[in-house]
Amino acid sequence: MEIEENGFVFSDDKLKLQPEVIHEYLSTQSYWAQGIPLEVVKRSVENSLCFGIYKETKQIGFARWITDKATFGYLADVYVLEAYRGLGLSKKLMSLMLFHPDLQGLRRYMLATEDAHGLYAQFGFKPIPNPDRLMGIAVPNIYKKQDT
Repeated sequence: MEIEENGFVFSDDKLKLQPEVIHEYLSTQSYWAQGIPLEVVKRSVENSLCFGIYKETKQIGFARWITDKATFGYLADVYVLEAYRGLGLSKKLMSLMLFHPDLQGLRRYMLATEDAHGLYAQFGFKPIPNPDRLMGIAVPNIYKKQDT
């Protein structure tokens, strides 16, 4: 699936993805994946439904769904480079992703965000009902080098 609009290309073609560019953003600018190794980024891309935003040949945005394509999808690693924010690119990307054929009919769509609640609320995301039923294991600072 690929859409071109106002000089930007939105695509789910993994061959267009630029893992080094994705890694650069995630490892240095994101609050959720500081220090993530390039090999981990490559493996996450390989095992997810991924979307890129491109300006000419430069990748300027990314998002991926961790999904079984039948019942569940978790949205992760969403970003648009700062120089391209405020242009509606995140909204366009969300629209493209939510209508993707592989994400139709899922029982649950989830994500976690520190600061983009307003964006996701526009697409139907809301606080999880019965959060006391959810559990997880979180490993903070997993990518930070440990002193030995």
